[in-house]
Amino acid sequence: MNRTTAILAATIAASTLSACGSNSLFSRDRPDEMMVSRQAPLVVPPDYSLTPPAPGAARPGGESTAEQTLRALFGGPAPRSASEAAVIGSADGTRADPGIRSQVGSPNTQVVDKGLVVRDILAAPEGDGRDASSAIPGA
Repeated sequence: MNRTTAILAATIAASTLSACGSNSLFSRDRPDEMMVSRQAPLVVPPDYSLTPPAPGAARPGGESTAEQTLRALFGGPAPRSASEAAVIGSADGTRADPGIRSQVGSPNTQVVDKGLVVRDILAAPEGDGRDASSAIPGA
């Protein structure tokens, strides 16, 4: 047992010391203290003509933050093509409510539930056309 313990201790010591041989702890590049230089001090620009805005005054620029955000996200109003303008004109698009998208998701909107029949039709497997058939339950 004593001999086995000595061999085991020697193996552990050898493997531990072998890990130290590949490390670059003593051969690394260190910074040279004499090469350090100071940076120039910060300088205040000589233009003092800017005045702070008055409390409660509108921001200069004309656009609110929300308008700037929408323009940044969606790129502003895009010009419509002639065919698109014709389709919107024939559909009476000028009469549409501009806030309809915010009203659709409101809890006061009345929605018609189509039920299981529409869900079954949409989930039905695609037919071949000529060989496709349908069945009406209970008929």
